[in-house]
Amino acid sequence: MTGDDEPATRMNWRDFEKDPLPPLLRTAVQTFVAHGYHGTSTRTLAAAANMSVPGLYHHFASKQAIIVAIMDHAMDDLWRRSDAALAEAGSDLDQQLRLHVECLALFHAHRKELAFLAATELRSLEPVARARHIAARDRQERMLVEILRTGTAHGAFVVADPRQAARAMITMCTGVSQWFDAAGPLSAAQIAEDYAGYAERIVRR
Repeated sequence: MTGDDEPATRMNWRDFEKDPLPPLLRTAVQTFVAHGYHGTSTRTLAAAANMSVPGLYHHFASKQAIIVAIMDHAMDDLWRRSDAALAEAGSDLDQQLRLHVECLALFHAHRKELAFLAATELRSLEPVARARHIAARDRQERMLVEILRTGTAHGAFVVADPRQAARAMITMCTGVSQWFDAAGPLSAAQIAEDYAGYAERIVRR
């Protein structure tokens, strides 16, 4: 399922120029990354956003509601971009794999703080929100698994265990968020292109 405001086929999934997060959530992301969820008080969040605590509560009922909104946004944004990349690839199985991995790598380079929180603060979510996040993560993984299964069934790929291969590719891409530096020698686009090539080598054994 894609966002109601921008169909996947019209979304430019490579464009990360605009940050759709509201300013309050963007500030919360930076604060959580700096101090951790449990190390950040509601008062700290309010001060970082230049708001009073009651003003913060006007927008979100609790600190938990804020981290949930951030995590939901991260998974929805990644899903919409992945869906758009799949639509761009069409029925070309090689392109489906390349563009999916490119999308994952780009997201974890350009949205590294969101990706960091999604990876490290799952433990901080309350049961209902945690279950929803895990379901969204599993849905994201299944998209790549299905690409690999279909490619294997059609003889385009050689993959003994599509789920295992998918997890290897996903782990490779999520790791980008831990070390990518926009001022480094390689751009996000160059890294994404390289990673798409690595994924191709995995299925061409």
